[in-house]
Amino acid sequence: MFLQNKSSDTLIKITDLETLFNPLRNEIEGRIQEGEEEQDIQPFPKQDLTFASGEDLPRCWIDPNYRN
Repeated sequence: MFLQNKSSDTLIKITDLETLFNPLRNEIEGRIQEGEEEQDIQPFPKQDLTFASGEDLPRCWIDPNYRN
């Protein structure tokens, strides 16, 4: 799955979807998609990411208290 960094518009390939869906985790690991070589895995704060369409991530992926 690819997400986009809000500030740089860079695409990021998410390497662990379970962490993405877990609202108790604030960061996810991914690889920036630049150039021809695969970049190193690094952490990204979920709050800085959106879908490539510009739509925000679902609240249930970010906020552990989304039902309250």
